[in-house]
Amino acid sequence: MKRRGGGGAMIVAVVMAWMAVVGVGEGKALTCGSTFFSALVQLIPCRAAVAPFSPIPPSDACCNAIRTLGQPCLCALVNGPPISGVDRNMAMLLPDKCSAIFDPCEIMKK
Repeated sequence: MKRRGGGGAMIVAVVMAWMAVVGVGEGKALTCGSTFFSALVQLIPCRAAVAPFSPIPPSDACCNAIRTLGQPCLCALVNGPPISGVDRNMAMLLPDKCSAIFDPCEIMKK
């Protein structure tokens, strides 16, 4: 019987990302009210604006999603597991590009 590798690590990564989104263990007053995957889905309109080396500015739909989710959710996504095709540095610039007044995200050391 073959054993698939990496499944346990994926589950741990998902659980840790979920904990970061809801603020478990962070002790911060502001937490994200969405699950990691829900927040990620809401930011689908931002995908083109955060692709590596993308010159595309965020769309109105993206900026609306950024404002709706808020800083805690954006920071949780930035600090969560890597997202294929997303440049985290570009994602952190979205609030400024969308004229959303957010405190900068604290980047967790990994």
